[in-house]
Amino acid sequence: MEPTDGKRPTIYDVAREAGVATSTVSRALTNPGRVNERTRDRVVEVAERLGYRTNALARALPSGRTRTVALFVSDITNPHFFGIIRGAEQQTRAAGCTLILADTEESPDLEAAHIERLSGSVDGFVIAASRMSDQQIGELTGRHRLTLISRQVGGVPSAIVDHEDGTRQIIEHLASLGHRSVVYAAGPRRSWLAAKRWHAVRAVSRKLGLSATRLGPFPPAVQGGAAAADAALGQGATAVIAHNDLLAIGMLRRFTDRGVHVPNDISVVGYDDIFGADFCSPPLTTLAGQFDEAGRLAIDLLLGARDGTRPPQADNQVVLPSHLVVRGSTGTAPS
Repeated sequence: MEPTDGKRPTIYDVAREAGVATSTVSRALTNPGRVNERTRDRVVEVAERLGYRTNALARALPSGRTRTVALFVSDITNPHFFGIIRGAEQQTRAAGCTLILADTEESPDLEAAHIERLSGSVDGFVIAASRMSDQQIGELTGRHRLTLISRQVGGVPSAIVDHEDGTRQIIEHLASLGHRSVVYAAGPRRSWLAAKRWHAVRAVSRKLGLSATRLGPFPPAVQGGAAAADAALGQGATAVIAHNDLLAIGMLRRFTDRGVHVPNDISVVGYDDIFGADFCSPPLTTLAGQFDEAGRLAIDLLLGARDGTRPPQADNQVVLPSHLVVRGSTGTAPS
């Protein structure tokens, strides 16, 4: 007989209707091998008829697992994260788990708050482009299972696209077009990748005999492109490398507004090869990487640490290859 008081059916309702103990209901629904087939079928039939659903957190109590994973991204509006989210979702689903997605809005404080708030509800956290300091991440790793994407911290599992080799490809491409100086339009101050990309730009440029100048930081969005473009023109640059594609696209728009022709007057390169990078005018030259794979690997690393197949102390820092996609926004350096 179904409950008539409007409340969701409980395990006690199922047990009463099936004529068995609540412990038998629990075993039948969560560990069916421990219950005889006839009883199990009876319990399942009653549970389905009553609309009873087992509680994920209650199931987690004896095992310590919720079969739920949290993924944090620093800006959910940035198409760069689409591939990461898709890869993480596919791998989570394949493992029989559920993915929770949260936007941390470029805030390290929000990242930490989300972790503390969800710590009892998920099996672990994957953080993409974390804005927290190395020290904060290290402290949280001591209390929670963490995996990083687009960030490396010693002793913490991570998956990144090879920004160092990718930057080398960018500089060599610009050098081959006759550019003798480059400008790097930097991203947020707290961005680990922004700092690493600038170090790579400077090192490779020095090796190839080019000069390199860092400008910014700028917001890593289309809206930040106007200021970045004006700053680059003020430097007399012939080639500018933007922190990400959104910033580069904003720069292309500003150059058009100012009557500056790309690539005849100035070349522009981005990072990430986001959806739409080939739709702008001119299409954007940019560094592409296996971001779907980064999302999948991060989930694998996290669940491996949970299950004990990959010790969390292991140096599981995966670096995925990158490749330069040459389009119409780069050309021969002006005379």
